[in-house]
Amino acid sequence: MEIYVVTAGDSVDAIADRFRVSASSVIYNNQLVYPYRLTVGQSLLIGTPQTGAAAGKREIVSGGYAYPFIRSWVLEQTLPYLTELFVFSYGFTPEGRLVPPAADDAGMVRAALLAGTKPYLTLTSFGEDGMFNNYPVSILVNDPGAVAVLIDSLAALMPEKGYQGVTIDFEYINAEDRDAFTEFVRVMTEAMNSLGYEVSVDLAPRTFEDPPGRLTEGQDYAGLGQAANHVLLMTYEWGYTYSEPRAVAPVNLVRKVVDYAAAFLEPGRTSLGIPNYGYDWTLPYVRGVSRARTVGNVEAVQTAIRYGAPIRFDETAQTPWYRYTDETGAEHEVWFEDVRSMKAKYELIAEYGLRGMGCWQVMQLFRAMWLLLADLYWVL
Repeated sequence: MEIYVVTAGDSVDAIADRFRVSASSVIYNNQLVYPYRLTVGQSLLIGTPQTGAAAGKREIVSGGYAYPFIRSWVLEQTLPYLTELFVFSYGFTPEGRLVPPAADDAGMVRAALLAGTKPYLTLTSFGEDGMFNNYPVSILVNDPGAVAVLIDSLAALMPEKGYQGVTIDFEYINAEDRDAFTEFVRVMTEAMNSLGYEVSVDLAPRTFEDPPGRLTEGQDYAGLGQAANHVLLMTYEWGYTYSEPRAVAPVNLVRKVVDYAAAFLEPGRTSLGIPNYGYDWTLPYVRGVSRARTVGNVEAVQTAIRYGAPIRFDETAQTPWYRYTDETGAEHEVWFEDVRSMKAKYELIAEYGLRGMGCWQVMQLFRAMWLLLADLYWVL
């Protein structure tokens, strides 16, 4: 497949003629909306994926996180490209009792199994306010009795629901709980493996240059890499809801995280986190006041087209962005992902010999990212 960047005067028909493909394939690949207007700087994925192990492509594992209220059509479109579906999420009490998601997860688990995708139960440390909370983590990992209750609960629930693995996504772990958390993951992995299930753990991004911080100080990369069957590097959220306008996953910083991880983790057991979203900031940005709006990648392009905003590309971050002025006169800055930024991150998988990728999250369909992945790799 090829990536084409739109220039002034381009049309879907003209681009299709240039590449000798159908206009309908250009529209389908890139989820273009009638009347199929384009904007300068927009990147398009052209052609059909060259799929199959016979093509000599590297085999990888592909995963995606989703809430149980995902639209069935989006899930149906995405599952063919996923090895693993991480259902988000189950909580737990300090005593180790499971807290199910607000929406029923049975339907998406069944859909995954029918598609040949492994459903993973995602275990998170959310508090009652819906935010990550280190209190229940601290109580749980230091109480062998509570851990035993949690393992027994999982052992009963997983075959009932059809889950085939567990993902542990605990964030903001206390520094003093670092070793206890690693031991918790080791015990969990040993117990789940004995029942035929694998365990994955999510790791906050870290580099050699980073000072200790609440997000990373409670995670022992080397210890967790050995304790779990595999890990996911959460290489996103440099640009986030409360940050200044910037790329969500600038490839230059993603690379630094992978460089750091390579010193502690086995690449064949490590997956790269890939974001499937962007942010729209209203300008001027005011620290502590401004709050960006999350946007889908397809939505971001449609907004640029609506306001006639040319899309720029930051060569260092390898990320698209643009500015526009809305109907009220307010100026906005948008950073998002396109096939160029996805390709830059996908190529790190082969360069570092990683296990594969994990996408946060798949609630909105960005078809081009999956077609590109299938073109570059053979997804198991």
